[in-house]
Amino acid sequence: MSDTLKQLTTHDHSRDAAGLRYVYPVISRRSGGLSVGININTDNRCNWRCVYCQVPGLARGDAPPVDLPLLRRELGGFLIELRQGGFATKRLPEGARRIVDVAISCNGEPTTAREFPEVVALALEVMRDAGLAGSAVPRLITNGSRVRRAPVMEGLRRLGAAGGEVWFKLDAGSPEWISRINGVSLSPAAIARNLNTCANLCPTWVQTCAFGWKGRVPLGEDLDAYADILRKGGVGRLRGVHLYGLARPSRQPEAAELVRLPPEELEALAERIRTASGLAINVCP
Repeated sequence: MSDTLKQLTTHDHSRDAAGLRYVYPVISRRSGGLSVGININTDNRCNWRCVYCQVPGLARGDAPPVDLPLLRRELGGFLIELRQGGFATKRLPEGARRIVDVAISCNGEPTTAREFPEVVALALEVMRDAGLAGSAVPRLITNGSRVRRAPVMEGLRRLGAAGGEVWFKLDAGSPEWISRINGVSLSPAAIARNLNTCANLCPTWVQTCAFGWKGRVPLGEDLDAYADILRKGGVGRLRGVHLYGLARPSRQPEAAELVRLPPEELEALAERIRTASGLAINVCP
């Protein structure tokens, strides 16, 4: 059955679900319902390479140029289609037909796009025109690596002023585990600065993927260093942590080595993060 015919589930986040270039719907565990995604990294390029990434053919690089008029037509048209009910009736479970967010969540890092601030402004305008302002959250899902660049800061300010929020990736705290999990050489101090900047510009949640790897649990081993980044990033300005496990298979070479943690192990990690940081923790096994 093609992606444009089968019913959506939390285990299938296909970017082709609506047959569009930039816009795709998913049933999101963490958002808690129907998320309308915007994928501007259509060539599957990212400046990171996370071992659990579900993107096929992932390559290093920045986002390609964005066709803003096409994005506007797709997003506006798809929101109208959802409101009219045809797509929802055919493809969505009855309990998951309310739009909970419009998320810039891509097959790569969205803030690498030159048009990033324009994409944010466009999404907010289309949401207002569709009557979603105040009822659906405009959201950015990011690895946070570019948040201190001026155009990205402009986009974050727009998002924050519109009642939006950021989900900022943090999977580890030590240079060793950051390099192994995310495929980048980035110091904990730099990540903490980026997190602090992000949280000052827009309401920010940390999103953390926990899993087993070759008989080890990286987050469990690295939790002190991880919590230190949270503290230096400014726990008083953070909304909390979305701690989640593996729901869909990785498309990276390490896929066969990764193991989904049982819910009780995720809950135990959540309690350790809660104790170390004082933050609210949402757990999605």
